[in-house]
Amino acid sequence: MKYVIFLFCACSFLSCSVSKNSNPANEIDTIKLTKLKLIPFEIVTNDAILGSVHRFDSFPSSYIIPRTVDVWFPENYTSTKTYSVLYMNDGQDLFDPLVDKRKPEMQVDETISRLVAEGAIKDAIVVGIYNIASQRSENYLPQKPIDLLPEKTRDSLLKIVKAFNKNFEINSDDYLRFITKELKPYIDQEYATAADFKNTYIAGASMGGLISMYAVCEYPEIFGGAIGMSTHWVGAVPSSGNPLPEVFFNYMRTNLPPPEHHKFYFDFGTKGLDMFYTQYESQVNTVFQERNYPDSLLKNLKFVGGNHNVESWQPRLPDALIMMLGR
Repeated sequence: MKYVIFLFCACSFLSCSVSKNSNPANEIDTIKLTKLKLIPFEIVTNDAILGSVHRFDSFPSSYIIPRTVDVWFPENYTSTKTYSVLYMNDGQDLFDPLVDKRKPEMQVDETISRLVAEGAIKDAIVVGIYNIASQRSENYLPQKPIDLLPEKTRDSLLKIVKAFNKNFEINSDDYLRFITKELKPYIDQEYATAADFKNTYIAGASMGGLISMYAVCEYPEIFGGAIGMSTHWVGAVPSSGNPLPEVFFNYMRTNLPPPEHHKFYFDFGTKGLDMFYTQYESQVNTVFQERNYPDSLLKNLKFVGGNHNVESWQPRLPDALIMMLGR
């Protein structure tokens, strides 16, 4: 069998430095600390952000390398009511175009604000978790499915990738521990959140979608649903004989939560890297059908002409958000 070269796609959102301006008039209600240590942040406001952002430049962790975390709030945020929370991977491309001027941002702030005003979704805040480019594959590649590979196959694949990066170690389980055991408890303590799983979701694009699926399977008591835009089912560079998609599907067959309260949104285009996902459309549908998921709890949408980029993901975002956060 020909095995895929275990190099992970560079179609990731890249971390960048950012220029910022603070405006005290836009500060969000101060929330009293009770249990966790105060983590310094700055308030980021500029004309391109609709609402406000708290930016934690280096959110501490005992599991993974500390990284920037943005917490976005709508303009009318108040601590007198509660908000659903959407955790988003690749957080540097969500709200603030000053983070990376080379490409557009997802306009998550404008989209959620509009959908809330229209009554289409619940009030929500968004926690954007920046990637560290050199660690993105290690953080986002689902760990337990890789363990399902035959030992010889797994060792061969890891040997190949270690030839290019000798320090490569899959640590997505630790990445999810960071979110569930460190980040989410802090967010729930410091902000006006509805902390139950029916109000907590996770999202991402490409490999960010893959880790979002994995998060719901591993922590169904914490996450009520996942958004995977252009979900990177190939797991690596597309190649003949790639064993990874099937191992992901086998993992899902065993670990998807019961089809009662959890929701999954996937999509893919037909151009660029997305063209390699079209072959898995029926397999994804079959896995969820085997687990008796109704259409209301699963979407796996094909967008003819859609590509693997922010410009293609922007117009898909409203439908994904309505599925997760719809009233």
